[in-house]
Amino acid sequence: MMELNPANAKRWSRIGSRATFGLVALELGNSIDDLMILTADVSTSAGLDRFKKKYPEKYLDVGIAEQNLVGIAAGLASEGVVAVTTTFAPFQTMRCCEQIKVNLGYMKQKVSLVGLASGLVLGTLGYTHCCIEDLSIMRSIPGITVVSPADCGETVKAIQAAIKHHQSVYIRLTGGTNNPVVFENDYTFAIGKSIKLADGDDVAVIATGAMVYEALEVATLLESVAISTAVHNMHTIKPIDVDAISEICETSKLVVTVEEHSVIGGLGSAVAEQLAQIENSPPQLILGIPDRYGQGGSYEDLKRDFELTKDQIANNIIKRFQQII
Repeated sequence: MMELNPANAKRWSRIGSRATFGLVALELGNSIDDLMILTADVSTSAGLDRFKKKYPEKYLDVGIAEQNLVGIAAGLASEGVVAVTTTFAPFQTMRCCEQIKVNLGYMKQKVSLVGLASGLVLGTLGYTHCCIEDLSIMRSIPGITVVSPADCGETVKAIQAAIKHHQSVYIRLTGGTNNPVVFENDYTFAIGKSIKLADGDDVAVIATGAMVYEALEVATLLESVAISTAVHNMHTIKPIDVDAISEICETSKLVVTVEEHSVIGGLGSAVAEQLAQIENSPPQLILGIPDRYGQGGSYEDLKRDFELTKDQIANNIIKRFQQII
């Protein structure tokens, strides 16, 4: 069993979300007879080398042909197969967007799609491999659920939940190896239900993916300057947790969204869509990647360039908060 405990959390953190996915695959291969995991020439990158050796009949590599990846998975799903696809996030989403729309959204075939290394972690390869558009694309397609786990432990839970979910799920994996731990002990994970990680009355920080850990660090910095800060892990972008957002509006003076994604169409937009329907909702600060492509660089360099380090996030929140009080 892949139990979430401090030892496993540390182990999964060390190997990162991609290798953790490979461990989940081994567990699924042992427990699901009609499982098929499909890749597009990324078995090693997806942590699936052990899986394909142990369960060769449950593994299919279609080569560098992502549109076929989704089409074949949809065909298998139509025959009752539990289909999981995986490749790097920009290729899993944008390169086969039409196939996802038609075969999964429109035709309602159930496939779990795992987008590897989304956000900025592959920054040294440039913006062909960085993925800052996938949330906006995937959440716009009817019939697709969108999940962005906070850490490797939540990656395990998200994949297990996606397999049981009633419709196709896109799982967006962020961060690299030595991925900071948000959850050391077991907890209840449910698609569509956010998790409150810290209480506060002044600012509510809603974060997703690898930015959840940063948000917790930011809360500590804000508390040191007497700004009471709540932190919410919005792991599901679609369907967004409407009840949680409504509750946040009742107690907070400022809502802040933080994401390793474009500020257009992602978590910030999803939250803004709900705030627009709530009378007298507090102002919102959307922090993420501006509407531009930068130069390539290391993960830490790119986060700094886009002001997504804990100190930069905290400073931007302080400036905005001072404007409204």
